[in-house]
Amino acid sequence: MHAPRRTRTLLTALAVTAALAATTGVATADSTPAPAASAAAKHSGDGAKALCRRVPKLDRRIDRALKRLDAGAGTRGSISRLEKRVDNAKKAGHTEIATYLQDRLDFRKSLRNNLEKRHKDLAAVKTWCAANGDGKAAG
Repeated sequence: MHAPRRTRTLLTALAVTAALAATTGVATADSTPAPAASAAAKHSGDGAKALCRRVPKLDRRIDRALKRLDAGAGTRGSISRLEKRVDNAKKAGHTEIATYLQDRLDFRKSLRNNLEKRHKDLAAVKTWCAANGDGKAAG
């Protein structure tokens, strides 16, 4: 009795895989470990070189976000626009909407503080990169 072609193909593939796994297991058990440790050592740095390369882009991105947050009530994403929306919701008596928008406003204010801290930290990184050859000496 013949098995369907699909089943035969599957069984053949499983047999080949099992045979390869068995021979590979024996071969690796007998051989010495590959020099993977040296490859891992190449990637064990702190990423200073890559970070130094990204500093200008990160700085522009943070500046853009802070500029939007600090913009006037006519700018989408600004804190003052969201404050105005919270006030309007409270005046209209929409307490659920006002609560939701207030939570967003609180987050947005904390985001501004977080971005300002990152901006200061990035300035220190920029100074470090300039003093250390853009991180090339570090790794």
